[in-house]
Amino acid sequence: MSKLSIQEEKELVSFIKDWLKSHGFTQKDLANELNIKSSRTSEIILKMKELYKKGGMFNIAKNLIKIEQKWLNNIKNNYRKIKQTPPYSQLDIDSLVNQINQDTSK
Repeated sequence: MSKLSIQEEKELVSFIKDWLKSHGFTQKDLANELNIKSSRTSEIILKMKELYKKGGMFNIAKNLIKIEQKWLNNIKNNYRKIKQTPPYSQLDIDSLVNQINQDTSK
């Protein structure tokens, strides 16, 4: 494949920054997913250029989609873990009732 044009590179950087911000992730998170050591924009762009050479903009999009799906699955799994809090035991309920009684009798 040919090289990314300067305009395409600028648009890609802008897109990636907006994309990361919209999902609440950082360049460091992206660098980890891309298996690069530095989270600097220049290093991320080098990786994007490498992906572009191997399959064009389609290859970049495919890789970013995989990363996004992984992040969304992790968020969904973390939500399930948080949502599945264990029910109160009888001791917890007794303690709460006692606390309520103490608070209301003041």
